[in-house]
Amino acid sequence: MSSTQSSIDPHHSTLRSPRFWLAPFAVVAAVMSALAYFYLGALLDPSENLRQFPMAIVNQDVGDVLPGSDERQNFGDQITEGILDGIDPEEIDLQRMGISAANRGLDDGSLYGAIVIPSDFTKRISILAQASVVPGDIEKPIITLYTNPRTGAFATGIVTTIGDRALTQVNDSVGEQLTETVTATLADTAPDLQLSGAGSLTLAQPIDALTVEHKPLPGGTGAGLSAFFYTLLLILAGFTGATIINAVVDTKLGFVPTEYGPLYIARETTRMSRLQVLALKWGITVVMSLIVSALYVWIATGLGMPAPRALLLWEYGALAISAVGITSLAVMSIFGAAGLLVNLIVFIVLGLPSSGGTIPIEATPRLFEWLSTFEPMHQIYLAVRAILYFDGRADAGLGHGVTMTIVGLVFGLVVGAVVTWIYDRIGFHRAPDAPVRLPWRPSRQHDQDSVLVGDTVHSDHTVDDREDDDRDDPGESSGGERSSDNNGPANEMGDPAARRG
Repeated sequence: MSSTQSSIDPHHSTLRSPRFWLAPFAVVAAVMSALAYFYLGALLDPSENLRQFPMAIVNQDVGDVLPGSDERQNFGDQITEGILDGIDPEEIDLQRMGISAANRGLDDGSLYGAIVIPSDFTKRISILAQASVVPGDIEKPIITLYTNPRTGAFATGIVTTIGDRALTQVNDSVGEQLTETVTATLADTAPDLQLSGAGSLTLAQPIDALTVEHKPLPGGTGAGLSAFFYTLLLILAGFTGATIINAVVDTKLGFVPTEYGPLYIARETTRMSRLQVLALKWGITVVMSLIVSALYVWIATGLGMPAPRALLLWEYGALAISAVGITSLAVMSIFGAAGLLVNLIVFIVLGLPSSGGTIPIEATPRLFEWLSTFEPMHQIYLAVRAILYFDGRADAGLGHGVTMTIVGLVFGLVVGAVVTWIYDRIGFHRAPDAPVRLPWRPSRQHDQDSVLVGDTVHSDHTVDDREDDDRDDPGESSGGERSSDNNGPANEMGDPAARRG
């Protein structure tokens, strides 16, 4: 090799290419723009995105006969119809049901809230109407709005907003009707008796609306956010753990060099196949998941987070970390360095806004509703929430979450094993000097190309080795027979570049 050739940077033309400078800016801008769009788009206007938000309305009112009337009336039925007419069914899925069904829906998280009208509602309205014209304390009839804090703080806020709006309209409507009825009754039966000012105010707002939490969460749950952040920890353990395991194993096996400060260490590359290396990484990931899941439970309980099903939380946490880690490693084995970007998009960029952990899925754009059907973070969140808040009930999301987690685990195992096996069969070995025999290229021509590539990559080392040999044994460079040996089989077996080629 001439001194001119050795002094030229092999990437001199690369540095002068516009694509070299544009590529990092384009990739970073694209990823960050996706983050901004998905994250901000998911939370800026939940009221505009609200659709099919599940709530219940329970009418237990049995009705009563009002004073001055022989007909039996049921204000509960009227209020129920009024609430249903005043709510957009596309936004709020307000379902009529009994109190037992409503309690079951609140207990398993399928309902975000419930409006309950008691059995004596009309009777209390009647008592209020009579008491409004005589002095004394008056007890208003009650309608209770139940929220479900175990579905998250944001969902509770939406339920409260919906309930306040609906009950305010009902209060005005019933108050107007009740005032007219009492005024007309007084005019017919006691024209000299007038409705007092206090009575008028009482009749104008005759209903006392109470907001009550259904099974309040204990302290240490972050107002219902602990399940989401625990889910995020599991995702990060799988995704980040797989990235670390991939880098460490590849470094130790010589696929990539190691840098410790100023030190640059390149190890000899292993002869293990892609599938063998991937299986090794998978095994490490499984062991890692058991340890990290136990650490999470220990740290969480130590910080005061309630975990009544700690063993179940550890078991599912290990499963979730393994599933995410194994799938992440499969993606990196298939796509190489680009797999890290794919994992970032799948598990983080698309996962967070479609998880349902901070904003209910029913209050996010439809894109995130579609993503939540398969995105790992949503499936894991449902399972973790069921374990932490719903006593590990299968119908509260644990059954669905475990099933989808296993599906993801099997998907990562099958796809990773099949694709890496195909790479091995074709000859895509992870070595800089390994010849690749592509089925769509003539093997002889490709072998020649591989040799040229191998000679180019290792030319500097080959020259250095030969110069060292010349200094050690001057006879090798002067004897014709000796020189012939250097170009023969001894060189093919002795030179590392030739041996690897």
